[in-house]
Amino acid sequence: MEERETVDLLQPLWRALVVFRVLTWAFACFGVWTRWDGIVRPSGAVLQMAVMGVWTLISSIGYSRRWGRRNTRLAFVDLAVTVGCMYATLWAQPLLDIRSGASVLTSVWAAGPVLALAISRGRDGGLLGAATISLALLSLRGVDNAAKILSNVQLLLVAGLVVGYAATTMRQAGRRLREAIAAESATAERLRLSRSIHDGVLQVLAQVQRRGTAIGGEAVELARMAAEQEVALRSLMSTRPTVADGDRVDLCGLLLPLATTKVDVVVPAGQVLLPAQTAAELVAAVKEALSNVSKHAGPDARAWVVVEDLDTEVVVSVRDDGVGTTPTRLDQATTEGHLGVSQSIRGRIADLGGTVSVRTAPGEGTEWELKVVTA
Repeated sequence: MEERETVDLLQPLWRALVVFRVLTWAFACFGVWTRWDGIVRPSGAVLQMAVMGVWTLISSIGYSRRWGRRNTRLAFVDLAVTVGCMYATLWAQPLLDIRSGASVLTSVWAAGPVLALAISRGRDGGLLGAATISLALLSLRGVDNAAKILSNVQLLLVAGLVVGYAATTMRQAGRRLREAIAAESATAERLRLSRSIHDGVLQVLAQVQRRGTAIGGEAVELARMAAEQEVALRSLMSTRPTVADGDRVDLCGLLLPLATTKVDVVVPAGQVLLPAQTAAELVAAVKEALSNVSKHAGPDARAWVVVEDLDTEVVVSVRDDGVGTTPTRLDQATTEGHLGVSQSIRGRIADLGGTVSVRTAPGEGTEWELKVVTA
């Protein structure tokens, strides 16, 4: 909770609202004092200012606390109390006088809940607050005076829109800042663990691999297992967060875990962002291509997965040094009912609006090139 509070960019808006509430209450009191002689029931005006002062104190305390800022109920209660205070002008002035031009004593103070709802609920909250206050003002002034209060209504609507938009933007910025802080913390911890693993576990595994290969016999199997674990650990150390911006993910973070002792994954230093669904389908196609390498390229075949970011499109190449085949044989496999190539690779990429090309020949391995647009 403490970390979330430190990156709450809405705090300045809440503090400004508290200051606005206090200043506008003082302004309303000053307005009563300047119009004292024109008020029919001065005691009613004093009572109304006292109620407004008490509520200003309560709401200001609430908006200064985390529970008041995070719980929108306070803003809705503020709206209801403010409307009640607007009608409390009837304690001081008859309705006929108000419709004849006498002031509604809440004055600018009535805009407080509009700003509170805009901050807590964004644009829609600001518009709801502005509409509610405007309707209350219209009911007091009367339909015949609608033109006279038009400027007040416009100001309320503009305030709700502008503050609501600003609050939404700042809330999104705060969320992204928290994500960035979390990613930075995770990266720092991963680097610390990587140094520890590199200085200890990886060196031991490399030593076991070398010694096992040199000794021969049953130790060769131990060397092979040590090599696999070394690759798995290095892959884990290089893995990075995949969620980057909303529903866009880092393709590299999804492909790096595919590395094994026989598969090398080469990616750009920076993130390659794609829509989550596009990235998932592209990774599935790469896995199918690697599966074909395992099944058909030969027991000693190695594979390479290479990612290229060309701004408008992403190219993923899956190449192996296996026995290879012929394009005709690939087409024949499809007609025989083997749909791995036609559906799991070509079909997936085609559904994404991308293209697939394959280069292969007997004894020269196979290379798949998968292209998808980045938008």
